[in-house]
Amino acid sequence: MKISTKGRYGLEALLDLAIHSSEGHINIKSIAERCGKSEAYILQIFLTLRKAGLVESIRGAQGGYRLAKEPAEITVGDILNVLEGPLAPVACIIPDTKQPCDRYENCATRAVWERIMDCLNNVVNAITIADLLKNYREANYRQADLEYYL
Repeated sequence: MKISTKGRYGLEALLDLAIHSSEGHINIKSIAERCGKSEAYILQIFLTLRKAGLVESIRGAQGGYRLAKEPAEITVGDILNVLEGPLAPVACIIPDTKQPCDRYENCATRAVWERIMDCLNNVVNAITIADLLKNYREANYRQADLEYYL
């Protein structure tokens, strides 16, 4: 299983939004510039995130986007599930799948795939945007310290 650019860029852009949240509503252009991504692609991602209730938007000259919840209330799993769909190594184990394979009931390897899916989801659901903000700030604090002493 691979996370697509939509999931990776979405996570990066949402983190950027959280980093700059003290500035009020942030426009897509500034997020895209800081992330080095296409403005149109970031907009497409944010429209999906808005429909899911993870970001809010305001139109107009002072408009833009902001987080719809506190950073500690949004998990990496929330973002990836919205942008990627269910995180599973094989399609047949996705809950409520319409057509599992013919051997689903007798599959000797299904337990492996289910354990991988459970572990993956446990990890992404345990990491919040607040955790990523903390990592970002610690990394930038260390970098500022290094530059001061050089």
